[in-house]
Amino acid sequence: MAGSGPSSRRGGTTLGRDPVVPRALTIAGSDSGGGAGIQADLKTFVMLGVWGTSALTSITVQNTQGVTGVADVPAETVGAQIRAVAGDIGVDAAKTGMLSSKEIIEAAAAAIEEYGLPNVVVDPVFMSKHGHLLLRPDAVDALRSRIIPLATLVTPNLPEAGELAGFEVETKDDMAKAAAAILELGAGAVLVKGGHLEGVGADDLFADDTHEEWLSADRVDTPHTHGTGCVLSAAITAHLARGDVLLDAVRKGKEVVTEAIRHGLELGGGIGPVNPAWRLLERR
Repeated sequence: MAGSGPSSRRGGTTLGRDPVVPRALTIAGSDSGGGAGIQADLKTFVMLGVWGTSALTSITVQNTQGVTGVADVPAETVGAQIRAVAGDIGVDAAKTGMLSSKEIIEAAAAAIEEYGLPNVVVDPVFMSKHGHLLLRPDAVDALRSRIIPLATLVTPNLPEAGELAGFEVETKDDMAKAAAAILELGAGAVLVKGGHLEGVGADDLFADDTHEEWLSADRVDTPHTHGTGCVLSAAITAHLARGDVLLDAVRKGKEVVTEAIRHGLELGGGIGPVNPAWRLLERR
């Protein structure tokens, strides 16, 4: 399975010299408010000691109150960005976020396959935090058939797990069934996020072909949760780039996003962002 091999520090997807820092690529949309998308990913990467690179898929007109516009990058330009990074700087791990259209999905998948990018984390973004559609309905089948099989890990929330699995996911039993269905699509592993469940904890289900494990954390009582999925998937990607095995990377990523939520920022007049750089603010 492409993208499921170990992280490489010696050449990897590019030249035969050791990088001075782990390298992580985000293939995602831009959030002009800075709380999600490529902006959140790059902040997370730098806080975890990883050199972040990017392939921009879409430009969103966005703030804490919602998304008011989207302009897609031409699909061939998305693929060209991935190739430019992989062919020169190299990639130890990569993540996808907002992919928007069938054409962008096809272009991204072709470039990922061409360079055999390792440690691919797929955050299957369907909607913004405010409910704005970020993946066109005609692109869902392409996401299932072209991107999911390249994934080392897929990180859906409950609605996204339902879209991928083909049925509503509302309970822990549903989460387990959805994880199995997503593995059947070709993913190496799945982390079904239980943030939409009722209860005092935040319980996520990790599953691969041989193992299931519930990962628990405190549920932080805050309305400021914009960017949670981006920060989690970026943190996992960063730890994979640093050489962690998958389940350790997932556990560490969950710790990062829990603290980012705990230190969420009350910015703007709507849903404020989680803060992956909270340690920097504490040092002021």
